[in-house]
Amino acid sequence: MKLLHTSDWHLGRALYGRRRYDEFSAFLDWLGDTIETEKIEVLLVAGDIFDNSTPGNQAQELYYRFLCRMVNSGCRHIVIIAGNHDSPSFLDAPKKLLHTLNVNVIGAKTESIADEVIILEDKNGMPAAIICAVPYLRDKDLRTVEPGETVADKNSKLIAGLHRHYAEVCAAAEQQRRQLNTGKPGFDIPIIAMGHLFTSGGRTSDDDGVRELYVGSLAHVGKDLFPKVIDYLALGHLHIPQCVAETEYFRYSGSPIPMGFGEARQQKEVVIIEFNNGIRIIRKLPVPGFQRLAKISGSLDEIRLQIEELKCKSSSTWLEIDYTDSQPVGNLKTRLDEFIEDSSLEILRVNNHRIIDKILHPVHEHETLDDLDLNEVFSRCLDNFKIPAEERSEITRSYNEIINALHEDDVNAQ
Repeated sequence: MKLLHTSDWHLGRALYGRRRYDEFSAFLDWLGDTIETEKIEVLLVAGDIFDNSTPGNQAQELYYRFLCRMVNSGCRHIVIIAGNHDSPSFLDAPKKLLHTLNVNVIGAKTESIADEVIILEDKNGMPAAIICAVPYLRDKDLRTVEPGETVADKNSKLIAGLHRHYAEVCAAAEQQRRQLNTGKPGFDIPIIAMGHLFTSGGRTSDDDGVRELYVGSLAHVGKDLFPKVIDYLALGHLHIPQCVAETEYFRYSGSPIPMGFGEARQQKEVVIIEFNNGIRIIRKLPVPGFQRLAKISGSLDEIRLQIEELKCKSSSTWLEIDYTDSQPVGNLKTRLDEFIEDSSLEILRVNNHRIIDKILHPVHEHETLDDLDLNEVFSRCLDNFKIPAEERSEITRSYNEIINALHEDDVNAQ
């Protein structure tokens, strides 16, 4: 059986206000072509299909149009789990309809462990793979809150909850495998687990939008959390393609398009896995770039020269510009707009480091909320109200728990 692992599509995501539906559409077209060309039988999507819990009409259209194409292709099965950005109830709403089309969706932790174990059949109707489709597990799925808990207590409960859940799902899968075993010498039906979480040592980039899953967690989960019966682990959440603890068959496929300028030079990929008579073959397939991003930094003259080079290539690159010179330029944005005249280049963001260096002091007249994230705004409030240093740790921890709870609230649930 031949499978393709992808994740973190983030349909509907914008980049500094610039909508990216053309990129998402181009990726899904390429993915559909790849699935047909490679004769993929199973598509695994490991969470964060959408960028938020209330996706717009265009994002939904892209999602359902792609699923319709796959149903009419040679891809026999699709398994989708929710990520931390997805609304479990939104994904689960059409699951019974989609199941009739061999599209299995797991939006949230199920009441019965057995519902997260999916048996896939080959073209001859024989069991060919067992999927442990574990969605993103929220804090409330993993632990009960008790008065007086320390951060270490919370962390211990989170890790124990994750370990217990994977152990139970994989045990159910192993039991199914024993019952379905074809009896071929040395052959077992492969068990493929899915998940959306942050493992120890995972690599991220500065502006990829990957956020901590569990507030106050002292450590991410290690490789030992996952049972040894797993023949391939398809993970989502981290946007940089990578394996877990140098284990080739425990992998993050990464996001298919750069989520920020920090990912501009990354080679995006999907992972193809093939099981043939007990032999496991893993192949990484590069995803083409659909919109070039570039980060330019330096003095005004250095920036101008780099832009001229791009103009000579008739480039349509989206740019983030870091002005790093100590010489102040009052009309910086106007000057930069002049540099890109008569070209297809677009400047999405300008960072003036002469201004940024002063942000923690009196607010600069050119500063806007777009220059600050939530944590920076909160820090400014603490400064403004002169909160003593010894009180800030507890206040900040409470604030982070509130923000995390807001992210995890399923606004589509009734």
